[in-house]
Parts: sequence; structure tokens; C-alpha cells
Amino acid sequence: MLSELFIQLLLIIVSITSNFLSALSGGGAGLIQLPALIFLGLPFSKALATHKVASVALGLGASIRHYKEKTLETKITLFVLGFGLPGVLLGANTIFAIPSEIATFSLGIMTLCLGIYSSKSYQDKLSYSNKSLSNQRLIIGCFILFLIGVLNGSLTSGTGLFVTLWLVKWFGLSYTRAVAYTLILVGIAWNGTGAIVLGLKNEIQWFWLPSLIIGSLTGGYLGAHIGIIKGDKLVKTLFEFISITIGISLIVKSISHIF
Repeated sequence: MLSELFIQLLLIIVSITSNFLSALSGGGAGLIQLPALIFLGLPFSKALATHKVASVALGLGASIRHYKEKTLETKITLFVLGFGLPGVLLGANTIFAIPSEIATFSLGIMTLCLGIYSSKSYQDKLSYSNKSLSNQRLIIGCFILFLIGVLNGSLTSGTGLFVTLWLVKWFGLSYTRAVAYTLILVGIAWNGTGAIVLGLKNEIQWFWLPSLIIGSLTGGYLGAHIGIIKGDKLVKTLFEFISITIGISLIVKSISHIF
């Protein structure tokens, strides 16, 4: 009994920490939460399915705070959902055909480059207005959202960061607003879809979910609150730190599995 209580307490602490950072930076909860579930004894597939279900609560917690700010526009919301969700479904149904080491290494390289790219650009201007999108630019933007959706459904960490940066660089959102879209739409709709597909294919550790959900709701709300108060400068800095950290972590993880 004591051991189980300790595990539940540890799950809450891990969940609050990982989801607080994720709500501030726009992704990366899996960097801490997923390895913790594996460390506590879950096989990879079961840990992934459990993490996906719990991550939906991150979006719910963040959305409660962001809803008060009215930060989501219907047009961009439809783009993220309409093109991202089919990608999530495709990725979640094909992940088991991809060697995990190759997928993890590739994602690590992309995430690391993403953090470095963000840190080398956009140094001074911390405010944006939505860019005017031609039909060609809009098609490209939505196609990339579809590809990121495939990654979200098939891989475990970092894809929210891709959505955040893509919304900033291509659609012209500020970091704070892009994080809001990522947390609410990716956190709830994308991860919820992936959780259902993975849940049907694998067992979920239901007994651990209450603690993970409590931590996700709490961390998501607090992270969103701090991000709104502190603004783009803090969000951008943390975004880059989390991206680079996740990238290095995924590369090391994939290489260690190979050797």
C-alpha cells in the first residue's frame, strides 16, 4: 500500500512538472512523463497509450485559462483540425510498422534543429499580426500541418513544438497565441484522437490515470497562466530550451538503444 501511494504521489509530481513546462513552451510533456512511466515499469506501447490519454488533460487545463483570453480564431482552428487530425489517424495506425530507434532519432534531429533555428531568428520583434496567405501558401501550410499530425500520431515527444513554431513562422502568430492553439487543439483533439486509436490497440494503465490527469490539469492551467502573464519573451526562451533539450534527449535515447 505504501509503495502504491508513493507511486501515485510521484506520478502527480512528474505530471505537474512536465505539463507546466509544456504549457509554457507549447509542447514537450512527453520528455519527462513518458520516460517516467517506462521507468516505473510500463512497457513502451502501454506507456505511450497511457501518456496520450493523460496528455488530453493538459489541453483541458490550458484551455480553461486561455478561453478567458479569446485567443483562438475560427479559420486557423479549422486548418489545424481539418488537416492535422487525418494525419494523426494515419500516424497512429502506422507507428507499429516503423522501427522505433529510427523514428526517435529522426524526431530528435528535427526537434534539435527546430530549437536552434528559433534561437537564431526572431531576436527582437516579439509581436506579430496574422500574415496574408495566398492560396499556394495556404496549401503548403495545411500540408505541413498534416505531416506534423502524422508525426503526432506515430511518435511520442516534440510534435507540439513543431505546430507552435509552424504557426509562428508560417501563419504569423505570436509565440503566446501559437502555444494556445497547440495546447488546446493539439492537446485535446490531436492527442485525444491518438489516445483512442492507441488505446484500442494497447492496454492502458487506468489505475495511474487519475494522478496523471490531476497533474496534467494543474500543470496545464498554471503553465498557461504564467505564459499569458509573462508574454512572448519568456515563452520563446523556454520554447527553445525545451526543443533543444528534447532533441538531444531523443538522439541519445535512440543511439543507446542501437548500441
